[in-house]
Amino acid sequence: MIKKNKIFIFVSLLAFLFLLAACGNDSGENTSENEEQETTENDEQQTETNGSEEETERTLTDALGNEVTIPANPKRVVASYLEDYLVALGITPVAQWSVSDGASIQDYLQDSLEGVPTIPHDLPLEAVTSFNPDLIIMDSASMVEGNKYNQYNMIAPTYVVGTEQNNDWREELMTIGEIFGKKDQAEQVLEDYEAKAADAKEHIQSAIGDESAAAIWLVGGTFFVVSETLSSGDVLYGDLGITLPNVVKEISENTTSNWSEISLEKLAELDADHIFLINSDQGNGSEMLQDPIWQNIPAVQNNQIYEYEANTSWLYTGPIANTKMIDYVLESLTE
Repeated sequence: MIKKNKIFIFVSLLAFLFLLAACGNDSGENTSENEEQETTENDEQQTETNGSEEETERTLTDALGNEVTIPANPKRVVASYLEDYLVALGITPVAQWSVSDGASIQDYLQDSLEGVPTIPHDLPLEAVTSFNPDLIIMDSASMVEGNKYNQYNMIAPTYVVGTEQNNDWREELMTIGEIFGKKDQAEQVLEDYEAKAADAKEHIQSAIGDESAAAIWLVGGTFFVVSETLSSGDVLYGDLGITLPNVVKEISENTTSNWSEISLEKLAELDADHIFLINSDQGNGSEMLQDPIWQNIPAVQNNQIYEYEANTSWLYTGPIANTKMIDYVLESLTE
């Protein structure tokens, strides 16, 4: 009997110890799980406090096939003639495009770029270097012909946006958005633009129906007409659906330029009901506007000329420039 009692006590003691150990393990596991949960919650709270996860550098392939390492958070960006896209995405470049030693800049962007120093449009290496950029963005392949890409790339990582002389502005916007990790913002900018254009198109067609219009630029006593699918032509005929004059269509078929010179003889054939005149010769007499050929154009005779200064956005392209152009067209044709 005593032996049996000892065995019983021994077995009971082992069972108790086993149970105690099991409870200890469960307690440890629960503690570990609680600590892990608390750590995760703290990390999430920290992420929410910071607004987003910490940015890291990325490697992207540009239009020429170059693998470009984009800095985590580029602060000193040179992107000549792409400032419209940068401003639309809330980015301020370290320098802005200019011609003639800064005499000509993109005036319509100066609410956002006022005080930003200028850089020559052809981007001399010395000028680029002087701004100590951490990222260089080139609009087209023609800007880095020869050995220029390697030279720029020695200054800072260099990304080429497109291969054409005139790239689709919508694609450029999305590319710029990808470069800066702002794809969603770029999509929103484009969505807002498309909605505005669609609404404007309805108002304009209600106002003028199938009447035609042309954009004419007067500079240095010479007339230029905008191409059907480029610059303001893309807005007028593509986005707003305004009827294309025959003369503009004919000239557009034989050019790759945004603006093409139009002779007085050809100007006499311009069958436009409305003309948007971008007058760079204001203040210089604009003698060409007194020429009988100009005076005999139907739109001129019917007083359907809407004149704008060269510092407006008519000569440029991009989400901001094009949005302003839509406002100009609405103002001219519907009010």
